[in-house]
Amino acid sequence: MNTKQRILIADDDSNIAELISLYLTKEGYETQIASDGKEALKMVGSFSPDLIILDIMMPEMDGYEVCREVRKNSMTPIIMLTAKGETFDKVLGLELGADDYMVKPFDTKELVARVKAVLRRQGTTENNSRKVSYDQLTINMSNYSVSYMDRNIEMPPKELELLFYLATHPNQVFTREQLLNQIWGYEYYGDTRTVDVHIKRIREKLGSDEDHPNWSIKTVWGVGYKFESK
Repeated sequence: MNTKQRILIADDDSNIAELISLYLTKEGYETQIASDGKEALKMVGSFSPDLIILDIMMPEMDGYEVCREVRKNSMTPIIMLTAKGETFDKVLGLELGADDYMVKPFDTKELVARVKAVLRRQGTTENNSRKVSYDQLTINMSNYSVSYMDRNIEMPPKELELLFYLATHPNQVFTREQLLNQIWGYEYYGDTRTVDVHIKRIREKLGSDEDHPNWSIKTVWGVGYKFESK
């Protein structure tokens, strides 16, 4: 029985894709390469990868479109690659449901380390089916769902994980750096706007504090955030 974890590498630069594949194969992973976005999307179905390495700038469909389509049916971890490096690109990718990102040029050994970290976190989540409930709000990590006021709320994985983490530590204040380390697994080189954007999106989906007076996501000015339960 083949127990190797499968990784799909989607990048139109064949040299980069082959190099990534070489390093991952040496680490014991099974890999396949897609050279454009449409091919990548087809291979998600046929190859059933455990993780996707997804370049943003690709022909046919870009990485953002592929990520959006994958997230409609799957929580497969995604690491996005970008040659741009602007904060907008990073935040947009994470908002669409990517688990991590790297800016080109990158150290291939670091990418392998990121792959291992994302898969490790994924395994931990899957092995610990958890659920937390408050007034009109239920966050279920066993099936990555959020229910609010008897409605299912669509959230990308990182929004959901961030909400769950705060909700399971009620009234505890966390800095942005702590949340980055806990949810994304390492420091984002000071890019704390990632947390701010995710909090903003979560708040938009869960309505105003008046709608749920017994709990709220509070900004602690100069420090970070907390899930306040009354």
